[in-house]
Amino acid sequence: MSNIDSSINKTIGKYRWTICALLFFATTINYLDRQVISLLKPALEKNFNWSELDYSNIINAFLFAYGLGLIGFGRIIDKIGTKLGYALSLTIWSLAEIAHIFARSIFGFASARAVLGISEAGNFPAAIKTVAEWFPKKERALATGIFNSGANIGAIAAPIVVLWINSVWGWQSAFILTGTVGFIWLILWFIYYEVPAKHEHLTKTEYDFIHSDAEEIKDDRETVSWTKLLRFRQTWAFVIGKFMTDPIWWFYLFWLPSFLGKEYGMTGTKGSFPIALVYAMACFGSIGGGWLSSFLIKKGWKIYKARSTSMLIFAICVIPVFTAQTLGNINPWLTVLIIGVAASAHQAWSANLFTIASDMFPKKALGSIIGIGGMAGVTGGILIAHLTGTLLNHYKILGHIEIAYYIMFLICGLTYIIAWAMINLLAPKMEQVEI
Repeated sequence: MSNIDSSINKTIGKYRWTICALLFFATTINYLDRQVISLLKPALEKNFNWSELDYSNIINAFLFAYGLGLIGFGRIIDKIGTKLGYALSLTIWSLAEIAHIFARSIFGFASARAVLGISEAGNFPAAIKTVAEWFPKKERALATGIFNSGANIGAIAAPIVVLWINSVWGWQSAFILTGTVGFIWLILWFIYYEVPAKHEHLTKTEYDFIHSDAEEIKDDRETVSWTKLLRFRQTWAFVIGKFMTDPIWWFYLFWLPSFLGKEYGMTGTKGSFPIALVYAMACFGSIGGGWLSSFLIKKGWKIYKARSTSMLIFAICVIPVFTAQTLGNINPWLTVLIIGVAASAHQAWSANLFTIASDMFPKKALGSIIGIGGMAGVTGGILIAHLTGTLLNHYKILGHIEIAYYIMFLICGLTYIIAWAMINLLAPKMEQVEI
């Protein structure tokens, strides 16, 4: 940050970054909780005799419920606001995480995952809407990138913490302890958060800066119907972007530990460092992706050009991931690094994809738009989870499971550039819709 930017921030105030920090920690907890089952997969497979399809069905229970939750919570948050909506979401998902200890069957785990999914879905609609409430457009991509990097911090912490807890106290303790962390965040949320118009610690200068965009400020409590939103090309640009690229992240999240274990023997605590490294790289991508488009805008680029150019760069960076297995034949750590680059590029892409939603839609519709797009992403996630489970089962029987992974990494490499082309076809200038 330049001296000029630092001087401006001192004059304006910085409380909005405290709010961003709260969003960051909530997202960290969100991803810590959802990743526990993928890390405990070997132990749970052994204890409960799961097949790859059993596991994919449990994952799909989470994803299906998560998709429904995105629609539901997006609407709820638009109605009751970010403060209560976020708190409701996190309370339920923390209880659902702890409830996994009572599961003894595939149905039991699927049920716990479903409740976790439907409640965790509140995180991103609430966080994106909060960013839109607390940041002007020129800072939103950076703020989104920072809070979204919490997903990677959660994913970094998970293999270290969860695998250690499992080795010392068992799998039930892993669910209990990760679920309990959410209640600490709730206390901080109610102490420090309020919408800008009601916040007693927010200066008038910072309030005016937050609302410095040229768009007309309207009553954000008004809600917009989904049928009306689905008429806009901008909605479909966001929906297609989420449908095509979210599933790639789900694939990394739920199958990376298993892939590294089966292909390269990186199991248990031995697998914690390579998994943590992948998500550490992704963390830099999330923040860097948000910074790049914000930097270009400050340099005088039009908003849509800065977002589109940044997303093209990140889409190109993902392509080499299809070589992940080939590189692994030379050295497994090359596989870890190339997947880390792809994961980093995904998070950079995602920070900008979320931000174009807040560029194109007014705040009163943002929770619903994020929910609709998230549902599309989860639908793609369900399809890719079923495809992954089917391919792994099929090629495992044939004795060539590596072919299944090669197919999946090829899909991962090509998806983003296709998605970028479709987004730019539907909304080339990413204009804000008039509602």
